[in-house]
Amino acid sequence: MGDFVPFSKVATVLFTMILRVWAYSGLVLVFCFLVYYLYGSVLAMILLLFALTGILYQVQDNLVYNSELPTHSRVYVPIPSSFNLPYESVMIKTSDGIQIHAYFIYQPKDKRKNSPTVMFFHGNAGNVGHRLQNCVGLYHNLYCNILLVEYRGYGLSEGIPSEEGLYLDAKASMDYLLTRNDINHLEIIVFGRSLGGAVAIDLAAREEYVGKIFCLIVENTFTSIPDMAKVLLGWRMLQYFPVFFYKNKYLSYQKVKDLRVPTLFVSGMADTLVPPRMMQELHNRCKSIRKQLVQVPAGTHNETWQLQGYYRSMAVFLQSCRLNNCANVSFDITNEKTDSGSMWSDVQTI
Repeated sequence: MGDFVPFSKVATVLFTMILRVWAYSGLVLVFCFLVYYLYGSVLAMILLLFALTGILYQVQDNLVYNSELPTHSRVYVPIPSSFNLPYESVMIKTSDGIQIHAYFIYQPKDKRKNSPTVMFFHGNAGNVGHRLQNCVGLYHNLYCNILLVEYRGYGLSEGIPSEEGLYLDAKASMDYLLTRNDINHLEIIVFGRSLGGAVAIDLAAREEYVGKIFCLIVENTFTSIPDMAKVLLGWRMLQYFPVFFYKNKYLSYQKVKDLRVPTLFVSGMADTLVPPRMMQELHNRCKSIRKQLVQVPAGTHNETWQLQGYYRSMAVFLQSCRLNNCANVSFDITNEKTDSGSMWSDVQTI
């Protein structure tokens, strides 16, 4: 071992450092005092704006994710059997270790593997149990299996919701479906409503899943969270905020340019939450060679699925995708004709 360093030398070094820091600190304090004296009001305004943007940044999650609405949504999740739907309750582990809950609703055994499977991404409030009435319509009219996904921080799922977290939930859900040997992997339909539409678009735009998705259906979704903030808050100053000011972005208007799977946009024209023009913009920006916009005149944000012709439009779209899966042809979603041998040919007009 070497010799000990004399205490006097250590004390000298420390004292020198203290004096140096003290001198610099004094100069900084003098500078701050002069700036405040000369530009006090400007500095105060900058600090106030900085504080406000920081607060808004942190509360964004509370504005975007409403997993506690309605009351008890985190503890009580209605089950599919209440609606006479056969199901499995499954837990799916995401790549970051979170366990998310989902219902797998299946067709009878003799039809299950020949039926398409819808992966359902719901909106920003409640839990998967609140979407079961809609699933009844999908199940009986489209003859499909359904994986009803519950995001992290919702219902019986673990974790806290976040934009990146919901994307991981979607990827894990898709990977889970691909491990099942009792479904048709060639006909996996990704469906999303409102916030779920943004999650669905992100998943379908990812290169690793392009060849694994039969088609994409989005309903009453938005172009981005910054665009929605301008609509809902109505603050003119928001147009000057750069995108990085937003904790949650969901930039679907950019991601639709990467879509290559057949895509159906279902837009309720009476939607008072998400302006229908956003659905029109997403459709216009979408680069899929097969895309369609269905506008439902009386459709509201959460109730478009209850209107007559809703499932019919989906059935015609799905049949067109099936018939033209390997061909680049155009089709008309409003055409009432379907192939007589189609599983969707007798779909109810409800």
